[in-house]
Amino acid sequence: MGGLLKGLRGGSYAARDSVRAGALFDSASSADLLEFVENTQSIWVWQTDPQGNFTYVSEAFDKLVCPEGRSLIGSHAVELFESEEDEAAMPGRSLRLIMSTHKPIRDRILKIGEDADATWWCVVGKPMFDGETFLGYRGYGSNKTEEQRKAAEENQLASFDSLTGLANRARMEQRIDTMLATFVAAKRSCALMMIDLDRFKQVNDTLGHAAGDELLKQVAERLKRVVGENAEIGRLGGDEFQILMPDMDDRGRLGEIGQKIISILSQPFVLDGARTSIGGSLGIAIAPYDGIERDALVHSADLALYAAKHGGRGLYRFYSADLKNSERDRKGIEADLELALQRGEFDLNYQPIASTANNKIVGLEALLRWYSPERGPVLPELFIPIAEDSNLIVGIGEWVLQEACREAATWPKSVRLTVNVSSVQLLNEGFPTVVTNALANSGLEPNRLELDLNENVFLRDTQLIDEAVAKLRGIGVRLALDDFGAGMSSLGYLKGTHFDTLKIDPEFLRDACAPANRNGDLIRAIVALAGALGMDSVAEGVEAKDELALVRECGVTHIQGFIYAPPMDREELHDKMVNEAWAIEPNGPERQRAERRRVFRRCNVIHEDHFYEVMMRDLSRTGALIEGLADVPVGERFVLDFGEGQLAVATVIHSRGDKQGLEFEIPLVPDGAGGLCTRHRVSPYALAAAGMPLQMLPPGNYPLVGGEYGAKPKSMPKFAQLSIAAKIADGGEG
Repeated sequence: MGGLLKGLRGGSYAARDSVRAGALFDSASSADLLEFVENTQSIWVWQTDPQGNFTYVSEAFDKLVCPEGRSLIGSHAVELFESEEDEAAMPGRSLRLIMSTHKPIRDRILKIGEDADATWWCVVGKPMFDGETFLGYRGYGSNKTEEQRKAAEENQLASFDSLTGLANRARMEQRIDTMLATFVAAKRSCALMMIDLDRFKQVNDTLGHAAGDELLKQVAERLKRVVGENAEIGRLGGDEFQILMPDMDDRGRLGEIGQKIISILSQPFVLDGARTSIGGSLGIAIAPYDGIERDALVHSADLALYAAKHGGRGLYRFYSADLKNSERDRKGIEADLELALQRGEFDLNYQPIASTANNKIVGLEALLRWYSPERGPVLPELFIPIAEDSNLIVGIGEWVLQEACREAATWPKSVRLTVNVSSVQLLNEGFPTVVTNALANSGLEPNRLELDLNENVFLRDTQLIDEAVAKLRGIGVRLALDDFGAGMSSLGYLKGTHFDTLKIDPEFLRDACAPANRNGDLIRAIVALAGALGMDSVAEGVEAKDELALVRECGVTHIQGFIYAPPMDREELHDKMVNEAWAIEPNGPERQRAERRRVFRRCNVIHEDHFYEVMMRDLSRTGALIEGLADVPVGERFVLDFGEGQLAVATVIHSRGDKQGLEFEIPLVPDGAGGLCTRHRVSPYALAAAGMPLQMLPPGNYPLVGGEYGAKPKSMPKFAQLSIAAKIADGGEG
């Protein structure tokens, strides 16, 4: 033992200009000193043979590493000093390589144990020689636990949010940079989600900052439960969160996760014994499609988040190239909206609501329509959120109430009027007066007016909402809770507010008639709840006869949907509403089918190595109707190119003249904006492999890659291409 200490002195890395300890102690004293130092557990010494196997390890340290009576003696030093992660991270400084070349071992940090019981040691070692003969290593380890824990605390403060424990902005930036650099090299994908809480400021303002801090902690815990351990979650500051998900480009799966996040954030939070509700909006971008550098990817996710927030909040959006122009378009629509009311560009359509028992029409829902001279018909789902965000909905809503009440006053007294009311209108202090004036000016009885309140209304300031609802109740109008079951339902709404009608969200009908689907059971439960509380129930969006049979069997009292009639303009409504006994016989397809969207857009289809330009007229999750190719046989396979790398393999299932019905091999998924998109996109890595640099990728139209990029077709086209310009001229009304 004394010889070992002497060897350590000879190779010490401490200053050697002090008085030599060997001059003060004999060998026996040196042995006592070594034993004393080892027992302090602040330092330990070790020795190996020429092969690197331990021949001596301080007894206290040996017991620390091997508490079950085993020993490090005979084991190789590399097994203790170096982990697989160290060896992979530092191939040039691999301990095995250092020891095989008999180099000094300098400042290797060794961790013993896990979590709170862990200790850290700084290990050094010197190769020992007898002439040119290598004898092995001698060295020591000094306890660095306190330094390491202090460094870990400093790293925690520098890299993690002190309130939620999530990664902070600096760490998320570093993680995104690292992941993108690694994944681009490995041709892998990752997704970035940006989340912004809705109505968080109201919590701070009404309940105080302590409640706001507690809310953020609970939000962090809920996010962890949804995304799991593989994702990195960060809080960027305030109510902004970010989620980085490796190896994820499936937009179907990402949409499901996004919807789960929105739903779980919409569930009530308990703060200081009080329940409060907020919500969240979410933007999603995917690398390498939407950016291969951090700034580009974050910007894409930000644009998607912005679109979600201005699409009505409580939504998710995927980034797409057209979002770059969305803010400019939004400002243009907002400017046109300001003038639309003055110019008389708004109109109302009315959709019948029928009694389930006898098909008699008992109500009509007023639906706002806008025809812009410059833009043509503008979809309500596009302009209404803009009107709400800009507060223009207050004036527009007043016009709707005045016009609809005046129209309804001419109807049979057995027919009620239903008008949708947004939270912006309801929270406007003058709204009850607007309702009173509309009734007085038209002469419509208050009990013939029913105001539809969406569940999202109750995510606002509950006290102000309760006061507004009480005033409306005092006027004598009816109240309906719209889209019940859309994901934010709470029995508290029904307990605290008396509604006359419960309107079942149309999503419950999707696939409700399919085998093993439980939506029918949920509809029955909602109807039973409405009946127990003395409310009517309305099933919205009923289109097919099997859906009609289902909602009737579930006990729904009223039905609204295309099975009875689409929305009608005023002239058509006057022609059909002849007397008090107005009834409509239901008429629709026998069975529910995948929801179709009427579209009118150019689209490319790929057949073998040829591109054809066609017109798409219908689109659903499972297929599409295209026009523009002549005499295509049933069974032919195409690839539809939707742009931005979106390709869908499809089979022709029916063909007539220049129109073909296609069935997709893989169904499309919701894009978060009310549209559809493919689950996956053509990887830019495939294009890069074909010779196109990633930085030079075009914003859309990623063609199939086979062999050399841009190679000329090797065969003649099989089908005749008809003029798309002529199709637009002949069928633009679609």
